[in-house]
Amino acid sequence: MSTITTRDGTRIFYKDWGSKDAQPIVFSHGWPLSADAWDGQMVFFANQGFRTIAHDRRSHGRSDQVWNDNTMDQYADDLGELLDQLDLENVILVGHSTGGGEVTRYLGRHGTARVAKVVLVGAVPPLMLKTEANPGGLPIDVFDGIRKGTYDNRSQFFKDLTIPFYGYNRDGATISEGIREEFWRQGMMGGLKGQLDSIRAFSESDFTEDLKKIDRPTLIVHGDDDQIVPIGASALMSAKLVQGSILKIYEGADHGLPQTQQDRFNADLLAFFRN
Repeated sequence: MSTITTRDGTRIFYKDWGSKDAQPIVFSHGWPLSADAWDGQMVFFANQGFRTIAHDRRSHGRSDQVWNDNTMDQYADDLGELLDQLDLENVILVGHSTGGGEVTRYLGRHGTARVAKVVLVGAVPPLMLKTEANPGGLPIDVFDGIRKGTYDNRSQFFKDLTIPFYGYNRDGATISEGIREEFWRQGMMGGLKGQLDSIRAFSESDFTEDLKKIDRPTLIVHGDDDQIVPIGASALMSAKLVQGSILKIYEGADHGLPQTQQDRFNADLLAFFRN
């Protein structure tokens, strides 16, 4: 297995496919998943001539399970160390859900010197939590419920979460038990403490100022029937904060659209990358 070791001694697992001389695409996954969530994209884009890289966030997947520092700032710094240690340039960053927050915070903390383009997919920025300044966000009770479900019986909670995650509770939806089982498998690979900490990281982090610092071509993709990260308080607001960004709304699409809309999603990203 390929790993880097961060400054605090945490081993971060990553996959690195395709030609090492090609333009790199680095994928950041959502909660509570792993790099494996991007396999369909990694194979597709490696076959299109790109170098594709995806890592397991600390305390997720095959990376070290740590007690402390499961925070958005640390996730962003880990991403920075991955780019630095692999000496990646002209990078395309792609982040889904929590991974979109990780990418955005990386750009806010470390700048865009290594970056060519950015894609945010079903991403949590600018802020998921409802506050006086963010009335369109979700109330804290929603995230307390996620914490309780994860702590009490995360195995069952992860199985149940797949239903709204992939829109399987909508009329006419075709349920894939394979996708549901793969979500569960990836989720159960992670550490409970880190996954609990990550709920606060993805729900309470305010990315407003980070978004304003993005000065690279940015594609924002979101389903308008996303039941996990509602589009109104996320993509619609992020598109206004990232100057010159492109907003692509998938009508009727769910939160897991990189899987449920895989062919369309891959084609849209390829067009953006080659433009």
